[in-house]
Amino acid sequence: MKLLAIESSCDETAAAVVEDGRRVLSSVIHSQIEEHRQYGGVVPEVASRRHAENIIGVTQRALDEACQSLEEIDGIAVTYAPGLIGAVLVGVNFAKGLAMAAQKPLIPVHHIRGHIAANYIAHPQLEPPFLCLVVSGGHSHLIEVLDYTRFRIVGRTRDDAAGEAFDKAARAMGFPYPGGVFLDRVAQIGDPSAYSLPRPRVEGSPYDFSFSGLKTAVVNLLHNAAQKGETVCTNDLAASFQQAAVEILTSRFVMAAQELGYRKLVVAGGVSANSGLRRAMEDICQKKGWQLYQPPLSLCGDNGAMIGAQGYYEFLAGHTAGLDLNGVASLPVDAQ
Repeated sequence: MKLLAIESSCDETAAAVVEDGRRVLSSVIHSQIEEHRQYGGVVPEVASRRHAENIIGVTQRALDEACQSLEEIDGIAVTYAPGLIGAVLVGVNFAKGLAMAAQKPLIPVHHIRGHIAANYIAHPQLEPPFLCLVVSGGHSHLIEVLDYTRFRIVGRTRDDAAGEAFDKAARAMGFPYPGGVFLDRVAQIGDPSAYSLPRPRVEGSPYDFSFSGLKTAVVNLLHNAAQKGETVCTNDLAASFQQAAVEILTSRFVMAAQELGYRKLVVAGGVSANSGLRRAMEDICQKKGWQLYQPPLSLCGDNGAMIGAQGYYEFLAGHTAGLDLNGVASLPVDAQ
């Protein structure tokens, strides 16, 4: 079964053709990073306009690279939640038009489910059940993936998402948007023990995350140093911040895996590209004899292939939509 998949939840206009949920025939991504960098972050109105301008060309290129016509496609999968609502609606309405014109099934896909499904592309042997850590600019979750379309949230962030904290801390250090990439780069040459930073916990919720206090500690440290005329070593501060964030993520992940009885662990989302997190998870799972699955860097960020992968399993489960499908800005991953 070949699906044409469309993703437009933030600032990447993406389309892909995916066969049977595992084989990527094409994947095209048009990024808006350079334009949004001048504003220090994603401007929703600008993102929506660029999606509207680029979505036809991106989709046609995905079909051409897969050597497929719209008539040969078996269904249209699209991200319908969560995300920047204007951006999401561009993709949803375009997909609805394609589905109606070509008389193909319309398959709504949750964006976070798509990030998890990126691992099905990278690791054909991977099957549920498993425990997944989803970390991105807008989400930080611990999720039991019970089946391809059945999920249970066991932990989540109470304030900032991990990727948001990385970007805000990086911005305070003077790095351009998106700062998490630059922070990761210099952290590799810094001293992670140079600065003492907090590891916040959520009282009574051992699997939940909190990153606001860590981010604020970095901002305050920089402000206090500036007021006193002191010099802060950016490389060391970046390394200290990254180590603290990684310890927060891995400690909850490992605790949940041990207490819930999982030996198969999966990492997904944009922050799964972070070198410190990847190394830490590899070390932990190697020592404990656990199976670890992480997506390649090419599948960590937003892309259409992951939507096509999850869309296949949503279709098999009977999850299709009519032309009344609407975009949703916020929706739990376990919502049916």
